[in-house]
Amino acid sequence: MNEVHVLDATCGPKMFWFNDRDPRAVFVDVRREEHELKDRSTKGGVRRITISPDILADFRSMPFPNDRFSLVVFDPPHLKRAGPKSFMAKKYGKLKPDWESTISKGFQECFRVLRPGGTLILKWSEVQIPVSKVVRLSPIAPLFGQRCGKSAKTHWIVFIKPEDEESAFDFRGARGI
Repeated sequence: MNEVHVLDATCGPKMFWFNDRDPRAVFVDVRREEHELKDRSTKGGVRRITISPDILADFRSMPFPNDRFSLVVFDPPHLKRAGPKSFMAKKYGKLKPDWESTISKGFQECFRVLRPGGTLILKWSEVQIPVSKVVRLSPIAPLFGQRCGKSAKTHWIVFIKPEDEESAFDFRGARGI
């Protein structure tokens, strides 16, 4: 049996995975649910959303030992405003008013389970919250990132957990953040 080295801490419907059952990864989410929503853009007018993690857990408190994974993917909910029955809320989840504390705790927990020298990839859509506010919640400086999507609002940002605490640096004045 292969050892699992990758954690998707907030898998949702696993949209960006080439194989949503990839044996190299463990998929975690706080919810397990299915939805059929009206969608005029799809054949048949219905879109199915399935959230089926391997493990039900909150990304702020995951059931893994310290330094467990080589790679952690962190794609938390990014919406503050969305109707409870909306397609976006069902697909991506919704942040509560204390979103800064939630995301900060999520970063801390993701770095806790990440091995020293390991990589964390943050995916963030800044439709409602600028990415600059989000990366400031991380205890570790981002290394680099890329914007994508039709309106360039989605960011993929890479972090590397230092081998030791002395390797970390304050990034709050860094270019582009």
